[in-house]
This record gives sequence, C-alpha cells and structure tokens, in this order.
Amino acid sequence: MGLASDSPASFPFSAAKLAASPRFCNPISRRIFSDVAGDLTVSVDGQSFLLHKFPLVSRCGRIRRMVAESKDPDLSKLELVNVPGGALAFELAAKFCYGSNFEINTVNVAHLRCIAEYLEMTEEYQEDNLIVRTETYLNEIVVKNLDKSLEVLCACDGLDPTVEDVGLVDMCVDAIAINASKEQLVSGLAHLECDVGSGKLRMHCQDWWVEDLSALRIDYYQRVIIAMRRTGVRPESIGTSIVHYAQTALKGIERRHVWDSGPLVGDNQRVIVETLIDLLATEKITSVTLSFLFGMLRMAIEVDAGLDYRIEVEKRIGLQLEMASLDDLLIPATQTSDSMFDVDTVHRILVNFLQRIEEDDSGNLSPCGYESDDGLKSPSHSSVLKVGRLMDGYLAEIAPDPYLKLQKFMALIELLPDYARIVDDGLYRAIDIYLKRDNYASLRRENRELKLEIARMRVRLTELEREQGVMRQGMRDGRGGGEHGRALLASISRGIGRIAMLGGAQGGAERRKTKTKKSSHSQSQWSSDGGGKMSSRRRHKASSVTYAAAS
Repeated sequence: MGLASDSPASFPFSAAKLAASPRFCNPISRRIFSDVAGDLTVSVDGQSFLLHKFPLVSRCGRIRRMVAESKDPDLSKLELVNVPGGALAFELAAKFCYGSNFEINTVNVAHLRCIAEYLEMTEEYQEDNLIVRTETYLNEIVVKNLDKSLEVLCACDGLDPTVEDVGLVDMCVDAIAINASKEQLVSGLAHLECDVGSGKLRMHCQDWWVEDLSALRIDYYQRVIIAMRRTGVRPESIGTSIVHYAQTALKGIERRHVWDSGPLVGDNQRVIVETLIDLLATEKITSVTLSFLFGMLRMAIEVDAGLDYRIEVEKRIGLQLEMASLDDLLIPATQTSDSMFDVDTVHRILVNFLQRIEEDDSGNLSPCGYESDDGLKSPSHSSVLKVGRLMDGYLAEIAPDPYLKLQKFMALIELLPDYARIVDDGLYRAIDIYLKRDNYASLRRENRELKLEIARMRVRLTELEREQGVMRQGMRDGRGGGEHGRALLASISRGIGRIAMLGGAQGGAERRKTKTKKSSHSQSQWSSDGGGKMSSRRRHKASSVTYAAAS
C-alpha cells in the first residue's frame, strides 16, 4: 500500500464512494478471501466481518490481547465497541492487515489514523504498521499543503475523542495557519506595487481559503482563527473569513417578528453565534462592517444568546454609531415583548456611544463639547450631531407604537446631551407623533365604520335599480298594469333618489365630523417650520378618511 498521489483520480476511496458502498448497508457476514474459511467473526456497530485470526493478531495489538485473554480456546466471535469511524474504518484496517492494495488520501487518512490507534497497530507488532504509514502521509503530504490540511480537518468530524488524543486536529490547525501565513507573504511580495506618483504601496492578494474555512465545524474554525492570529495572518482576512462563515452557517435563520410563531432555533446556532462574537471581540474595529455587526446583534437576539455576548456586540456598535443608518436601529422585539421594536438594546448602544465620546474628549473641551481651549471644534462633536439626528429619526419611527411605554421613550430623549441637537424640530415631531397615537386609532375606526355603511347602501341601491329595470321592461312589454305600474315605478325611482341623497348627506356629515376633529388638533399636527404645511404622515392619515367618505 503506497502513499496517495496528488491526482484525485488515483484516490479510489473518496467519501462519496465509501458512503455509497452497498457492503456497509448489508449487515451479514462477509469474507475478505473466499478460498480459505474464516475462523473469526468481528462485530462492529452491528455489522459482522468474517475474517481470519492470523492477519489480525499479527498487526493489531488490541485483537491479539482480546484473543489471548479469552477463556475460550476456540474463540470465534469478537465484538468491538466505540470504534472510531465505525465499520467503514474497520474494513479499511482489515484490508491493510490482509495486504489489500488501496491508497491513503485526505479523505480516509483521519479514519485510518484513528482506527490504527484504536487497534494498537504499532511497530511493536509489525514493522511499517498502519500508524507509521498514516503518520508518514500526514507529515510528508498533508501538513505542507493548506488545501489538504483543510480536507483532513473536515474529515476529523465524528472521530472524537481519538482524533484529539492522537493530536491530528492540532496538527491540521497549525498547518492551516502556517500555510495561510506563508501564502499571504508570498502573494503579497509577488503583487506588491509601487505608485510612483504618490509613493504609496498597494498590496493585492486574494485569500481563497476564506470560503473553504466555512466548511469546518465551529469549534475547529475557532481554533484555526486563533492559530492564524498567532502566525500573523492579516486581520482583514480574518474579518472577511468571520463574515463569510456567519453568512454560510446562519443563512437558515430568518428574521422573526413579534407576531410570528414557529419553532425556536436550536442550540447549535446559538453556539455558532456566541463563538463568532467571541472571535470578533479580539478583532480590530475596522475588520468587519457596521452592518455586519448589526446583523450579528439581530442573530444574537434571535437565538437567545447570552446577555454578555449581546453586550459585546453593542459595545462595538457604539464605537461607530455615527455611521449607522435608521434601518440598522429598527431591531424587531422578541416574541416575549409587547412592543414592536427593541428599545432597550438601542438605549444600551447609545450609552456605549456616549461613553466613547467622554473617553475621546481629552478634558480640554468646554462643558457643552463645542470647542476646546485653543478654539478648535471638537472632533467628536460632529459625531454627536450625526447621532442626534439619527436618534430623532428613530424616535419618530417608534413613536406610533401603542405599546411603547412613556418611561422608555423619555429615557431615549433625555440620554443625549443638549449640544447633540442644533434645532429641536425632529424631537418635537417625534413627541407630537407619540402624543397623537390614540387620535389616529379613533380616526381609523370611524373610517372603517363609514366604509361599511356606504357598502350597505350600495347593495340596497343595486337591488332597487334591478327592480326598476324589471318594471320598465314589463311596461314596455305591456305588462305594467297601466297607471298602477307607472305609479309603482315612480315610487321606486324616488326611493333610489332618497338613498343617493342619504349617502351624500351622510358622507358630508362624516367629512364635517372629520374636519372638526382635525381642526381641534390643527396646531399640533402642523409642522413647526412656519409655512403652514402638513407633514406627509399627517396628510396621508387625513386623506384616507376623506377618501372613504367621498367614496
């Protein structure tokens, strides 16, 4: 049995082929050689292998000891429990004992190394045994190649704890980190360009392994990232890798609203989110985007991650809150909350931002934060103004929420310092919207009632028009009854006219009623710019009532 070549075609035992092998689906006795009767049946995970004692005891220390310690001189059955890799790995080891020709490759080397350790296939029993063969392949082929190291590490899944005991995971993790660092160095030197005009150096390199790391399970991925930091891999590449891993592993988790009902996400997603947040905690602030941080915060809320993890993300967001958008802050509340938006989270983010501002200020600023002693504008003041405008917009968006408590609404207003707003128009608008929710609800209720009444009148009007048409047709056919028929027709026509007049009168009354209600609040519903123009939100609400009455 030789070492595998680099060509994938020379690897007959690929994962797909091994998994699809019908021999592993048939739990009946089988023979490696059909010309000599087997004398030992080995049971592994419910599957039986009819084998021969001699080739097994000559290479496997565990089986030799089990046969020697047996009190039955004619031992014919053995049962192996907790076999790493199961029946699949054991069949490969049995083929090795029989001298069958197959190649070691990145798909089966982890299973072979673990089953060799389990069966104690050391040099003590035979020279060039399976442990030495697998170690040689790992040291000469795998650890020198980043791609192969990744493939072997992915294949280690499901082989615990043996794969950890033999040090195979640590070997692959270190190999990935070292090779990634080497690739970045070589690629950087090869693509290093000098801009003669500006004298700046530009580095172009593409880290292909960023996407491949997403195939690792989360605990292996965490160890790889930690090792990469230790070997000097660029923080930008690590940040990109974390983003890609999150997008790949958490893409099945969709945003769930307050009114939605459905199964909760499992513990696996929670572990992934918490682990990625741990990795982000030690990364530079510029290694990931602010939108990604908000996405991770939403995911942490969705999977019910620990409060410490959520606070960690909130701190990082608070360090660059001035770059956030209004949509970023509109975080849906959880199902256990009555309100529509998660106001408490935004409050904590704002507190973190203000703490950052206090730390940035050197103490030479005036109490209002506008100017320092040397007359220069505070570098943090522009950030405070941006956040002030952002929070005014946020307050206006959450103000219509009927479940928003006054204490939470006022806490957000009072948290920002006075110098965060040059004008208070946005704040007044948010307060005005909050104080008038009840009024909007009343208008909508009256609007629905009015539409219902008009619909009823239209149905009655249609019936009368149909009766009138029948009468007219009867009179033309000579069946109208003379004067009596004409009198009845005139009566129906007058009834239709009265219904139409009633509808118009009621519509006018409702319009006057609506107009009266609106005029009683006209001073608070008009904008404070002095131009007498109603805001778009108010025009929309008022127009919906007028349209219903007119229709």
